[in-house]
Parts: sequence; C-alpha cells; structure tokens
Amino acid sequence: MPREAERDPFTRLVQKMDPQSTLLSYRELKGGVSAQVTLLEVRTAEGQLKKMIVRRHGEMDRQQNPRIAADEFRLLQVLRSAEVRVPAPLYLDDTGESFPEPCLVIEFIDGTSDVRELTMPEFLPQMTEHLLQIHQIASLEHDCSFLPSITALIGKKLAKRPELVDDSLDEGRIRDVLEAVWPLPQVNQNRLLHGDYWPGNLLWKDGMLVAILDWEDAAIGDPLADVANARLELLWAFGVEAMQAFTALYQKQAGSLDFAQLPYWDLVAALRPANQLSGWGLEPHIEKSMRERHRWFVDQAITKLPGR
Repeated sequence: MPREAERDPFTRLVQKMDPQSTLLSYRELKGGVSAQVTLLEVRTAEGQLKKMIVRRHGEMDRQQNPRIAADEFRLLQVLRSAEVRVPAPLYLDDTGESFPEPCLVIEFIDGTSDVRELTMPEFLPQMTEHLLQIHQIASLEHDCSFLPSITALIGKKLAKRPELVDDSLDEGRIRDVLEAVWPLPQVNQNRLLHGDYWPGNLLWKDGMLVAILDWEDAAIGDPLADVANARLELLWAFGVEAMQAFTALYQKQAGSLDFAQLPYWDLVAALRPANQLSGWGLEPHIEKSMRERHRWFVDQAITKLPGR
C-alpha cells in the first residue's frame, strides 16, 4: 500500500487488530447521531473478505462517560453470552494510537432498519420479544455493575433545569410532575435497559429481527423506562395503534411486572427530545406531526397519573 495509506488511522487500526490483514476500503455511514460510524472492508490473511463497523462516540457521550467505548465493548460480550442478537465485539482501541478518541470495532450485520415493508403483526411481536429478552438479564446473573442507574441519570437531569425551558414540548409541565415525585419508589426489579429501544436501532432481514444496535445509553433500572421510550417512538413513526399494540403485547408477556408507574416513565421519555427536536433536521411536515403526537403523549400520561 502507498505510504499515505499506511498513515491512515483506519489502516493502523486494522493492522493493530491483525498485522496480516489488509484494509481495502472504508466509508462513513449516514444516520449516526451519537457516534461516528464507519464501514470497513478488509481482506484477511486467508484471503477472505470481511466487513466490520468502527464506532467512535461523540464528545458529549465521552464527557459523560470517559469509558463509554470500553463499557459498550464489555456489554456486547455480556449480551452475546446471553444470546441476545447483537453484533459481536471484535476489538477495542483505547490507546489513542489510531484515533484521538477510543474506538470500538464490531461485526457488520447485513440488514435494514426500515420496517415499512413489514406489517405490524410481523414486526411488533418480534420487537416485543427481543425487548423482553433484554429485560430478563439481571445484574446478579450477568455482571452489569459497570452500567449507570437510570434513576440516578434522570435525577441528575431533573436537578438542573435549563435556562430556556422548551415549552413547545411541554418541558416545564413534565419537569413539574417528575421533580415532585423523583426518585420513584422502586416497584419492579432492576434489569438491563437498552436505553434507546426504537425501530431505528433494530436491523431486519427477510422479515426477521437480526440485530439490536447502539448500546451507548444502556443502564440498569425499571424495564418500564425502555417500554415508554419505545411507545413514544412507535407513536411518532406509526401512530397510536402501533403504540398500543406494542404495549399490550409487552404487558401480556411481562408476567408480574407492575405497570402503575408507566405514566411517569412516559413523561421521562417525553422529556428526552426537549430542546433537541428542532435540531434533528426533519422535514417540516414530519416535525409538525411529531410535535402534535408528543403533545398527545404527554396529555395521556398526565391524565393517567395516580390520583388524577
């Protein structure tokens, strides 16, 4: 390879992984918000062509957790041992020799996050089943003690109101409710949480869910946190019917899980896009629809709060 290629950070990374492998090409993948995602094509010493993904977490995530790449690598190992459908972790480089920031190399899995060609009876049961599988993982059975508490993370967020409250997304109203009750009394056993479970983080192929991606927001806590996030995302993407169908499927299979606090977790999910939605680069009509559905989501949660 030319000397310019030898100085390329992706070439250095591949050679650190295996000095006998050769980097053939790389390209940035679109759609990453919290991390830079790059697809590599590599020829191994045996002449095989392999694809792999390099993930470099954004500055904000690294400031909140300087070990975010190492934690995600470790979590993927845990998930693979529990037979959750996630990409295999291949390599962690936190030496600064390839890139200034740590990077994570994971298996490339062929698939699409676009479920528009599938019907709700095809994708919702699988989406629910795999979330339930994640929530079966308890920290006592698989060491997830390195992950943060979702209750503590939300408490930290609620402790500091922004100078400009996003009233266009009911931020003030949401915070008023949550600040008065946080932390919630614990009624459900702490479980592993994906932290951002929605259709965009699921890969599908031939009608089957083949991988669950993007675990940088993983935490430990009440499974209802994931349920609420998925509810809002399904409402945004597919409407009330999809949200309610998913909720009913999950509740039916969740056994003794207590759903009384779901309205509070709905409000936690609704707080996430505050002061962010307008920066997502959405088409005006899509943003308008999402804002209208968000308002409905907040209203239904507040109506269902205990004592209302």
